[in-house]
Amino acid sequence: MKKLTAAILIALALVTLTSCGNRKAFGAQQTFNRAIIELPNGEILEGDVKSWSRYSDSDLIQVEIDNVTYLVHSSKIILMYDKIAKTPTEDGN
Repeated sequence: MKKLTAAILIALALVTLTSCGNRKAFGAQQTFNRAIIELPNGEILEGDVKSWSRYSDSDLIQVEIDNVTYLVHSSKIILMYDKIAKTPTEDGN
């Protein structure tokens, strides 16, 4: 019983600690301010993420970078949080 209680408390703490950000997933927020995308022509695009969303019934991710919206397969995108880069809300956009 003690192990179950400890596991529940740890899980609750992890969800609480990740509750800051720009995207909700399973009740928790996930923050990403940078993305790297591989385009169909092989070009690599990197930029600041204004918004993003994931479709629950597919492997597609929609991300907005520099006022352009991209719909990409999850294997062709890296979403990350760069502590040095400013988020759109920090720089006034």
